[in-house]
Amino acid sequence: MSDLPFPPRSRALDSLPGYPMAGIAERRRELEREGVDVIDLGAGDADLAPPPAAVERLRQAVEEPSFSRYPFQLGLPAFREAVAAWMERRFGIELDPFSELLPLIGSKEGIAHLLISILNPDDVAVYPDPGYQAYRGGTVLAGATPHPVPLRPEDDFLLPFHRIPEDVLERTRVLILNYPNNPTAATAPRSYLEEAVAFCRERGIVLLHDHAYSEVAFDGYRPPSVLELEGAREVAVEFHSLSKTYNMTGWRLGWAAGHSEIIATLGRVKTFVDTGAFLAVQAGGIGALESWSDWVPGNVAVFRRRRDAAAEALREAGFAIQAPRATMYLWIPVPGDGDSRAFARRAVDEAGVIVLPGAGLGEGGEGFFRVALTTSEERLREAAVRLAELA
Repeated sequence: MSDLPFPPRSRALDSLPGYPMAGIAERRRELEREGVDVIDLGAGDADLAPPPAAVERLRQAVEEPSFSRYPFQLGLPAFREAVAAWMERRFGIELDPFSELLPLIGSKEGIAHLLISILNPDDVAVYPDPGYQAYRGGTVLAGATPHPVPLRPEDDFLLPFHRIPEDVLERTRVLILNYPNNPTAATAPRSYLEEAVAFCRERGIVLLHDHAYSEVAFDGYRPPSVLELEGAREVAVEFHSLSKTYNMTGWRLGWAAGHSEIIATLGRVKTFVDTGAFLAVQAGGIGALESWSDWVPGNVAVFRRRRDAAAEALREAGFAIQAPRATMYLWIPVPGDGDSRAFARRAVDEAGVIVLPGAGLGEGGEGFFRVALTTSEERLREAAVRLAELA
């Protein structure tokens, strides 16, 4: 019990939903103590190794004393230059590595801090529902008004920004998009992204594009960057991450790219809350980016095989599912009454399989559950067999 005369948390924090994976680790440990073989398909954290080149660069850098000093927001200039070179190679975009790029301690913190840096209490942020927790978190912690927009199958899970009410648009300062999408695995046609850029330019809205899954794509699909599009550099900032593409979730390294004034604003906020990503990790990031053309295709092929195995097995188990063109997720309608939280509880308690309830990432996700392709094909097939009892 606290002796404080007030709750030791802000009203903004109290208004945030619980973490979607809260309690899962504890429940897994309970079941494993009881002898249950648990298959965890909840978190998007693959059981695969990072590129050897990244590990070797990190190892070398850790032994260099100067890499243990404060990185500050400048970070490692060579990492900025490697990012700029990769963005040009991958998307055909020329960026100034020192004014149009900013290293991040993972894209999650950068997204949240950008929202804190640009939103005022009378502003609105429009974002997808379901969607990544940082969208709502950064908005609420900035004191602004969140406006989640449900992603519907009939819209191909594309956020229908043209249908946002006018009274909301008048206060909207930022539109958040995320394609390829977590958790729905939807992809956006280039024409849709072009319309979004034009829409934001017309309305004077910042376009924040979360591009964490830009490289985890299959069957010849190559997700574009919004920064490729005409006029995007005037309104957009895009967030990239090494987490999913390179199996480096725990390294916490990413970057923001785009509008120089927005990048500078984000950097100023970060000077008050962090001192930048560990320089040795940034050195490792150079190794990862330099191994992109040789190493990434093989890693993506692993996810493709897992996608195919899981989709086939889940269909045979009675679930309605289409294999997506991108991401490391499957987005599956909940059988029966569509209660995603109840289904997820049954999945772990009765089948020993952890899945993410769609409503855990926003009420717009109700009626679906997410499977992460984070384990072997054999384990994914076994999970489908177990879940068949619930279909």
